[in-house]
Amino acid sequence: MRLTGDPARLDRETARSIARRAVELGVTFFDTADSYDFGDNEELLAEALHPYPPDVVIATKGGQINLGPRWIPLGRPEYLRQQAELSLRRLRRDHLDLYQLHRIDPTVPLADQIGALRLLQDEGKVRNIGLSEVTVAQVEEAEAITPIASVQNRYNFTDRASEDVLDYCERRGIAFIPWFPVAPLTRSAHGGLDAVAARLGVSRTQVALAWLLHRSPVMLPIPGTSSRVHLEENVAAAEIDLSSAEELLQ
Repeated sequence: MRLTGDPARLDRETARSIARRAVELGVTFFDTADSYDFGDNEELLAEALHPYPPDVVIATKGGQINLGPRWIPLGRPEYLRQQAELSLRRLRRDHLDLYQLHRIDPTVPLADQIGALRLLQDEGKVRNIGLSEVTVAQVEEAEAITPIASVQNRYNFTDRASEDVLDYCERRGIAFIPWFPVAPLTRSAHGGLDAVAARLGVSRTQVALAWLLHRSPVMLPIPGTSSRVHLEENVAAAEIDLSSAEELLQ
């Protein structure tokens, strides 16, 4: 999400080079959405990575529009189909590896929204279906219509409101994709994080990412960045062993 947007923040070639560097570092999962800069984020990933390496998974989302400061769910079946087709075009794909319902639209029956994605799946345009910002009951309702491959809820070291959803995903073998996995941690000190970071000689952000990975085998954090240095630090967090510091991170 942070690779596009304000042109003063990041030039196009730098953004493309960061995405390519991620692949060089072994990153195989990229998360985007049709509402990130009106599709420009999807186009940037295609510019940077197409033709995609065989092991790279591109996940995108539909069902929410971004009107500046306002994000509005829009889950009408015809709109979801339209946006999936546009995502296919922008990403230069004949199928979407993972298509996620960005938000459940409370004005449209969930069965209609999931049914629209299931039709796209039946047509071969979508391989796997995911959900975002959902409850356990909503995941169960969706699973009655089609298998759910992933759930993307806000979750991080200091915000564990979706603990029950994570536990459910772990029991069901569903990937759990925490959005906003580290951002709140940069704003205030936390004794446990700071102590572990000092003990291991790493950053508190790296500890927060390592904690997520340590928390569950279905965890798939998606830290965004507009910095090559931070990208490399984020990836390095996967190698951090927290076994000597678990007591500080409860």
